[in-house]
Amino acid sequence: MKEDKWIIEITPKSNLLDFNFKEVWKYRDLLMLFVKRDVITLYKQTILGPLWYLIQPLLTSVILTLIFNNVAGIVPEKGINPFLFNLAGVTTWNYFKECLTATSDTFKKNEQIFGKVYFPRIIMPLSIVISNLLKFGIQFGIFIAFYLYYAFIKGDQVAPDTTYVFFYPLIILFMGMLGLGLGMIISSMVTKYRDLSFLVAFGVQLLMYISAVVFSIGLAKEKLPDYAWLVEYNPLAYLIETSRLMLIGSGEVTQFGLIYTGSFCIVTLLIGILIFNKTEKSFIDTI
Repeated sequence: MKEDKWIIEITPKSNLLDFNFKEVWKYRDLLMLFVKRDVITLYKQTILGPLWYLIQPLLTSVILTLIFNNVAGIVPEKGINPFLFNLAGVTTWNYFKECLTATSDTFKKNEQIFGKVYFPRIIMPLSIVISNLLKFGIQFGIFIAFYLYYAFIKGDQVAPDTTYVFFYPLIILFMGMLGLGLGMIISSMVTKYRDLSFLVAFGVQLLMYISAVVFSIGLAKEKLPDYAWLVEYNPLAYLIETSRLMLIGSGEVTQFGLIYTGSFCIVTLLIGILIFNKTEKSFIDTI
């Protein structure tokens, strides 16, 4: 008699770092469904709809240019357009910010779904990281449009580092890994400490100012030598600085910075998966 084989067998994770790629692949249709949901419902029933994807980075860059460059007198390197400098940093930063803030509420926002049906829980934060890639693509298109305007119409000296510009997707990958890892850590902690969800938005705003979004790492060392270590040891600062070097040729990147940043992103993601796996076993009892 032929034995019946189960299509899917639900068993406890053998270890905390267990990441079943095969199972996630089986649920790829559900993953894409969540991605579609995230994209469509975000600005549903709004007047401008998807135009908010474009308005947000533009308004942020204009405000930063007016306040930090025109009023405070913080200027980028000679020959670099301040608005383009800010837009390059904001575009890259926004991808990390959206990944972090959205994944940090994974358990709390989806407790009803998690409590009714089984699927690999990590699909939910993964769908957020993937859906944010679409938003990033739209915003990056705006940056390209302004880059072409300043470079060819106004004649500003802005030139990407042609040696490394093709590695820019790697910067976005590290941003996604860091946002996913930190988001899963915070989401796991929110199941017990709800106050953290209120601190995330505030904390992200403060984090932006020590992540070299509105100034270069070199300027931080020059103007604020006593506090420059906050920027120097911030892996986000190296990611932003590297992205600007690749896109507009502004900034300096060291080998130590790249190795340190890459290692930090990978370790953070592994820790995030470990804590996420541990929390998903019992979060439904505490949330």
